[in-house]
Amino acid sequence: MGIKLGEKQLQYMTLFENISGAPLMDCILPDKDDRVVFLVKKENMSMAIGKGGFNVKKARGMIGREVEIVEYCEDPAEFIRKIVAPARVKEIRIVEGKDKKTAYLKIHAEDKGLAIGRGGSNIEKVRTLASRHHSIDDVLVV
Repeated sequence: MGIKLGEKQLQYMTLFENISGAPLMDCILPDKDDRVVFLVKKENMSMAIGKGGFNVKKARGMIGREVEIVEYCEDPAEFIRKIVAPARVKEIRIVEGKDKKTAYLKIHAEDKGLAIGRGGSNIEKVRTLASRHHSIDDVLVV
């Protein structure tokens, strides 16, 4: 599955890899807010974040956007759980239809707003990453 990255994403990935030394898997720029989200394998998370969050803080200053690091996971449900954290997930069901794969998230009532995000920014991030890395067509909070 090939991921197409734009020029800005490639620039941010190169910058962050140079700062942290951690190889990145993906980079998204959500439309609804001013942040950059980097996807990193589990074994590279501490290197990406840096001691006391140093690498994230340095990148934030250089990029001029909030920087978020998400841990990749082979298991689609666990991957989605990591993306929506710190929202507490009760259950994740992934249903495959004829031509569509949908993930249904049951979130604790008090965390639904956190999972969805202002203007839907967090759920957009979940949908984008789940689609790109696990071929999930839609993610719904129920």
